[in-house]
Amino acid sequence: MAPRKSATATSRKTTAKPAKKDFTEGAISEFDRDTELKAYREMLLIRRFEEKAGQLYGMGFIGGFCHLYIGQEAVVVGMQMALKDGDQVITGYRDHGHMLACGMSARGVMAELTGRRGGLSKGKGGSMHMFSKEKNFYGGHGIVGAQVSLGTGLAFANSYRDNGLVSVAYFGDGAANQGQVYESFNMAELWKLPVIYVIENNRYAMGTAVSRASAQTNFSQRGVSFNIPGIQVDGMDVRAVRAAGEQAAEYCRAGKGPVILEMMTYRYRGHSMSDPAKYRSKDEVQKMRSEHDPIEQVRNRLLEKGWASEEELKQIDKDVRDIVADSADFAQADPEPDASELYTDILL
Repeated sequence: MAPRKSATATSRKTTAKPAKKDFTEGAISEFDRDTELKAYREMLLIRRFEEKAGQLYGMGFIGGFCHLYIGQEAVVVGMQMALKDGDQVITGYRDHGHMLACGMSARGVMAELTGRRGGLSKGKGGSMHMFSKEKNFYGGHGIVGAQVSLGTGLAFANSYRDNGLVSVAYFGDGAANQGQVYESFNMAELWKLPVIYVIENNRYAMGTAVSRASAQTNFSQRGVSFNIPGIQVDGMDVRAVRAAGEQAAEYCRAGKGPVILEMMTYRYRGHSMSDPAKYRSKDEVQKMRSEHDPIEQVRNRLLEKGWASEEELKQIDKDVRDIVADSADFAQADPEPDASELYTDILL
């Protein structure tokens, strides 16, 4: 009969601190010209798309809720650069940027926003409920924090199949206080599941400052009691995001378990289109725009290094605007779903 472990030994095991030797905080990926241009174009597409979505919402073409991603573009673009084909992404309701970064078509996303049959959920899901099995994008979820347990389930499936894939579960600083998040943390570390928890800390959740809503404001440390390592990342710098994402993906693929990446980011608009965002000053928003904008950082580097001219960057902007304008035209002209669609894609 095997000897019983002493209480002291058990205590030591459960209070062990997560090792950080696998991670370098503050790491920056070195981008060459092509990578900088790719990052610039992809972030600009998200920015212009969201600006147009805001316009269509104001004109009444988009109903219900609409949560824009303006300001946070570097997070999802940098993370996608760190992933490989087959890795899965799941997020909450601020999801249009994630969809575009995963390669879902601008037409399909915009048509879903306007409730048209050409939308990625056939016009029945709207802003918060779009999916693409082809692009390994599993939503778009309206319930705060629900995607965390689902993303953990995706990681369980990857572990069971031993396919070497990683799932990425995005959620915000507000959702980080949900109970199901910690149930997921516990299970993921217990079974060493390959999941990266990306906390997009945009500082205000639905409108309450982090300092007023969270006892522990360093979200990278939220996994300490579960022995999950976590690092803070400059979520306004796409190079820093990619570097952290690559470290986390390597850790997960090595079978070491989950990782928490706290992305320090900022949204320029309100929580949703119906939020006037009076809980912060215009000066604060302008300071972030002028000093930390993720797209302007890339633009400035391209110009300073002589990797692109003003004219070349203007042409990229024009090409992106053309894509977005086309998606808006399609989304307004495409027919609405037939009434018979009310009875499809449902579980009886």
